[in-house]
Amino acid sequence: MDLKTSLGISASGLRAQSLRMRVIAENLANQDSVSDTPGGDPYRRRVASFKAEIDRSTGGMGVKVKSIENDKSDFTKVYQPGHPAADKDGYVLKPNVNGLIETADMKAAQRSYEANLNAIEAAKSLTMRTIDLLK
Repeated sequence: MDLKTSLGISASGLRAQSLRMRVIAENLANQDSVSDTPGGDPYRRRVASFKAEIDRSTGGMGVKVKSIENDKSDFTKVYQPGHPAADKDGYVLKPNVNGLIETADMKAAQRSYEANLNAIEAAKSLTMRTIDLLK
């Protein structure tokens, strides 16, 4: 595998994990966001999914965003009759965002990002060693 191909593969991984971290950060920022209207739906968690795709210019595999979809899991109900977003029964729907899960996902995305950075550094280092040997 040549340098351009390996850098392209790692760069696509960096872009994918960067997007994943942005989606997770949005989820964390909105984990307490409820509806503006009584009985309305609160913020719904979003999840990024990826797919492997061949880069036609290099022939290497890369990562592309397949979609960013809303999580279909149920909202939690909390009894708060005085809240402006409460329905007629006094319940407020809370977002389906679990901070613990989001934090774990963020850590996994950070580790994947770091692994791609390390792969780029390794490819760069091997290229520099090869150039040094040719001198």
